[in-house]
Amino acid sequence: MRILLTGAAGFIGFHTAQRLLDRGDEVIGYDNFSPYYDPQLKESRAKLLEGRKGFTMLRADILDRTTLAKAMKGCERVCHLAALAGVRYAFDHPDEYIACNIQGFFNVIEEVRQQKIPGLIYASSSSVYGGNTKFPLAEEDRTDDQLSLYGMNKKDNELMAHVYHKLYDIPVTGLRFFTVYGPWGRPDMALFLFTDALLHDKPLQIFGHGKMSRDFTFVEDIVSGIVASIDKNYPEEVFNLGCGRREELMEYVRMVEVSCGKEAKKEFLEMQPGDVVRTDADISKARKMLDYDPKTMIQEGVPKFVEWYRQYYKI
Repeated sequence: MRILLTGAAGFIGFHTAQRLLDRGDEVIGYDNFSPYYDPQLKESRAKLLEGRKGFTMLRADILDRTTLAKAMKGCERVCHLAALAGVRYAFDHPDEYIACNIQGFFNVIEEVRQQKIPGLIYASSSSVYGGNTKFPLAEEDRTDDQLSLYGMNKKDNELMAHVYHKLYDIPVTGLRFFTVYGPWGRPDMALFLFTDALLHDKPLQIFGHGKMSRDFTFVEDIVSGIVASIDKNYPEEVFNLGCGRREELMEYVRMVEVSCGKEAKKEFLEMQPGDVVRTDADISKARKMLDYDPKTMIQEGVPKFVEWYRQYYKI
C-alpha cells in the first residue's frame, strides 16, 4: 500500500513509519521539521527512515497546498499525524496552533477529497474530553467542555472529518491518543523531562502535587492501533487508543527512579492551566473493532525509554 504519512519525523510518526515499512508498505513521509522542540531529534529519526527501502521524506509544510497535493498523488491512504502537539505551548503561540492544526487539517482533508483518496486516518487526542469527569472515558462521552486550545483544535478536526464524511462520503477514522510515551519521545513530555532532570541531578518538577493519574500508553501499542485503522478503513469512526489502565503519577515517577537507579529530588507544584487531574480510557470499542490489544505496562515501557535516552545522549 502507498501511504502518505504526515508528521513522519515526529515521535509517533517515526514509529508508525517503521512499522509500515517493516510489513512492506511504501511510505511517503511529510514533515516540516518544526523547531517546536529540538529539530536534531527529528533529524535523527529521519536519518533512520531515509535509509530504508520504500521510504521517501518530503521536507514540507501541510500549509503548502501545492506540495501537499503532489505528495498525495497515487496514495491509497493518508495517515495524518502532523500537528503542533501539547497543551502549554499554545498559551503563548495560539496563532501557530490555529494555522497548523486547523488550516493544516483542512488542507489535508480537502486534498483527500479532491484526489478521491480512499481513506483518511488522523490523530485526535484524549484532550478532547476536557473537563469530563465521567470515567473511564468512552467515545460517546461529552467533548464540549474544552480546557485547552489544543483540545479544541482536535475536537474541531473531528467535527470537520464528520462533515466531510457526510458531504463527500470520505472514509475517516480519528484516533484519540492517551499520554503516549516510549523511545524517541518528545522532550516536552513528562517522561523525557523526568529522566533528563534525574540523570543531571536536577529536581523533578511534579505538577498537581503528584496527585494526578494518567492512562500511559506505550508507543508501539499506539502504532498497532494506527496500522489496524489504516487496514480496516471504516467509513467513519473515532477510537480511544490508550493502555486501558490508569496509573498514579507518582508510580510513574517511581519507575523512572528505578530505571535510572537513583532517587529523585522532587519539587511539587500547583496544577498547570489546561491540564486535567485524570485520564482513563475505555478501549473496549478499539478492542472489538480494531483487535487492539495493548501489552506494555509502565514497568516495562519506562525502562525502555530510559535505555534509549542513555544511548542517544550517551549518559
